[in-house]
Amino acid sequence: MSCEFDIIIPRKLRAPHSEELAIGAVMEDGTTYLNDMLVKGLEISQEYIEKEKTYQIQEIKRRSSLYHRRHDDLAPREDHNNILNGKTTIILADDGAATGATVIAAARWIKKKTNNPDSHLIIAVPVAPKQTKELLKREADHVEVITSPSTSNFKSVGQYFQSFEPILDEQVIDVMERNRS
Repeated sequence: MSCEFDIIIPRKLRAPHSEELAIGAVMEDGTTYLNDMLVKGLEISQEYIEKEKTYQIQEIKRRSSLYHRRHDDLAPREDHNNILNGKTTIILADDGAATGATVIAAARWIKKKTNNPDSHLIIAVPVAPKQTKELLKREADHVEVITSPSTSNFKSVGQYFQSFEPILDEQVIDVMERNRS
């Protein structure tokens, strides 16, 4: 049995005046998840959301182009989404899910791109608060979470790691290059 690996890039839609707070997330093709309660509670305008989506989609395109270049000719891959074609089991892994926004957007995108009606989507994260875990269960056939603290005890994904430094583009490119060989 073989296993293929690829990277997909959702981006958090940031709340105005609070870059860490996710009001939702978006994928390159515009697939979007919005936390409607949060958007309404913070009175965030549709104009702001559209502007934020446009900004994040541009960042996704930049990263996707950079991460999906082949090392031999430096040309971008034709369509890295083809990896989903015909797959029966797809595992969506992330370093954790605080609000679940980026994982939900990615799961919805995967469902749109998968051409196999018998496919099975598994979401795997090391940590997510109980409330987020319940949200993720609505998006996948199976959700695996190692640590699921109560929402009141959860502050951030980073609190569950000894080191939680941002991953640099060069590190992602290195992993992608090693996977291609």
